[in-house]
Amino acid sequence: MAAALHTTVLAVHRDAEHRFFKLQEDAIELEAGLGVVGDAHHGLTVRHRSRAKADPFQPNLRQVHLISASLFDHLADLGFDVGPGELGENVTLASAPGLTWDALIALPVGTQLHFAQGAVVELTGLRNPCIQLDRDQNGLMAAMLDRDATGRVRRKAGVMGVVQAGGAIASGDAVRVRLPRAPHRPMGCV
Repeated sequence: MAAALHTTVLAVHRDAEHRFFKLQEDAIELEAGLGVVGDAHHGLTVRHRSRAKADPFQPNLRQVHLISASLFDHLADLGFDVGPGELGENVTLASAPGLTWDALIALPVGTQLHFAQGAVVELTGLRNPCIQLDRDQNGLMAAMLDRDATGRVRRKAGVMGVVQAGGAIASGDAVRVRLPRAPHRPMGCV
């Protein structure tokens, strides 16, 4: 990954309710340390319902959910029809060489995404796909899981992050990826 990684924002989404999908917006506003303003997952402590039920005081490592649009093409090849916002992501990144869905989930913890209007999201981990996927399309949950060459489970449902610097994000905005200092630590589920 010596070459600079960059892409653009394809679409942005938010929803004040805890639903599986998120509504497309012209722009969203990120608030440092809290997440997407007006989104159900906005907050200092965890907002994901099952995680909040287990421990409502744990830090919110899932403030922003990001997916590469190349995942939709991958799922289409598997027979599924999924588009931006339908997997509950806040930010859909345009497909870009070197930053496909599988490259996105392979980035290390601490990777920062710098958005054109000043927002910075630091990646904390992977989104674990949930059974709600099958409510939308039967078999989609299984399609979001895979195994790598060593047999380890790969979760394809995108990445999660926390907001380091607030600001607006809109479709068409440039995104620059900054890797953390080595040694790199692979992302796990958050």
